[in-house]
Amino acid sequence: MTTIRQDDFIASIADSLQFISYFHPRDYIVALGEAYRREKSPAARDAMAQILTNSRLCAEGRRPLCQDTGVVVAFLRIGMDVRWDATMDIVSMVNEGVRRAYRHPDNLLRASVVSDPAGTRRNTRDNTPAVVHMEVVPGNTVEVRIAAKGGGSENKSKFVMLNPSDDIVDWVVRTVPAMGAGWCPPGMLGIGIGGTAEKAMLLAKESLMEPIDMAALKERGPANRIEELRIEICDKVNALGIGAQGLGGLTSVLDVKILDYPTHAASKPVAMIPNCAATRHAHFVLDGTGPAVLTPPSAADWPDVHWAPSDGARRVDLDRLTREDVQSWRPGETLLLSGRMLTGRDAAHKRIADLFARGERLPEGVDFTNRFIYYVGPVDPVRDEVVGPAGPTTSTRMDKFTEMMLDRTGLLGMVGKAERGPDAIDAIRRHRAVYLVAVGGAAYLVSRAIRKSRVLAFGDLGMEAIYEFEVEDMPVTVAVDSQGQSVHTSGPARWRAGGGYPDGRS
Repeated sequence: MTTIRQDDFIASIADSLQFISYFHPRDYIVALGEAYRREKSPAARDAMAQILTNSRLCAEGRRPLCQDTGVVVAFLRIGMDVRWDATMDIVSMVNEGVRRAYRHPDNLLRASVVSDPAGTRRNTRDNTPAVVHMEVVPGNTVEVRIAAKGGGSENKSKFVMLNPSDDIVDWVVRTVPAMGAGWCPPGMLGIGIGGTAEKAMLLAKESLMEPIDMAALKERGPANRIEELRIEICDKVNALGIGAQGLGGLTSVLDVKILDYPTHAASKPVAMIPNCAATRHAHFVLDGTGPAVLTPPSAADWPDVHWAPSDGARRVDLDRLTREDVQSWRPGETLLLSGRMLTGRDAAHKRIADLFARGERLPEGVDFTNRFIYYVGPVDPVRDEVVGPAGPTTSTRMDKFTEMMLDRTGLLGMVGKAERGPDAIDAIRRHRAVYLVAVGGAAYLVSRAIRKSRVLAFGDLGMEAIYEFEVEDMPVTVAVDSQGQSVHTSGPARWRAGGGYPDGRS
């Protein structure tokens, strides 16, 4: 009989969460490197270069791949012959490991979990509790698969109860474009088929723990219907032309994973959950000999890609910018921003809306006139950092506030990630404003452009406070211009029509 010590289990959970915060799985690095080599879209290629460069920098600096360090999900397979030398229950031990990992002083991770989700939504401050799934199985070991799942990709999860005769591939191909780019492609799609509603969702999430092997699968050929579905869905989703960050291109998904389970004769439950460009998961087995030992990728695993601004990028002085200046910017254009910008996301926008509803003014020192707002919730800094990883959050969540901000604050533009909805685009057009995107999945690289940071208001909101950043050459792409034209519409459409080239070359 194997004995698992409490300290070994907790340390293994904590160490694995630190590990996956800054190390991409090797299979992801290799697959993205190959997709970068094949990519023909300049915008998508630039985004991939930023993600790959960010990946290497995070591995070297031991800092998070993304500012959204995720909600922890653990799948445990506990052997029936295992004995525990512990005073805590298993879920409490997982949560203690999460607590230690997210508070580690050398690599602070962002606490994103809120309690009372339908009410006060107060941050738990240590990213607990985790979501834990347990099975008791034959054997004398404890198998752990653990992930940190970002909100941007988790929010794009989909579920449907199809009729038995309905086509799964058709549903996926119709659904993926409606997910937008907030899940930060290129990544993976996890699909669960069968069981019941909750079982299908669990299968989809569990499938994302598997390594990327689409290239190998295509090379050897499918051995069963599930593998045929994987290839068909992968090819058809990539043919949609969504591309990296939704900018248009050849690769939207690097792999499609599918798990299935028997279901009722009248049912066909199907769930789909994407994994983002900051895919984070680890797998280890405890056998009673001590805590887990995880092997990092080799430096040789990363392709020789080192992102740098293109010579054609337009440099922008945010401190001298006027509404007339932004009228010449066009979708897809690369900008390098320097100067001061404010930050704010969900909670800050809600606070501002409440102030205006009461007839009150913005907090002292907060002035958006002719300024840009960056939708970001940064990681706390360590050592000599000005700010921790500070990549963009999904902008569509701020769509409901866009008209208010543009109409009542003098705001000139916004920086975030992914597409905007029709109401937000209409507000941008009417106010002659602009919307820019930074690359999701390149948070540490982006943070290196931030030279100064200070909290201006709503400090009690932690990472959701209003900060003032001073940036130098922060890379962004024009996503919606002052006329309401969106690159997230035009980019994929060009690639669906023929590879983005006027003569139809691929």
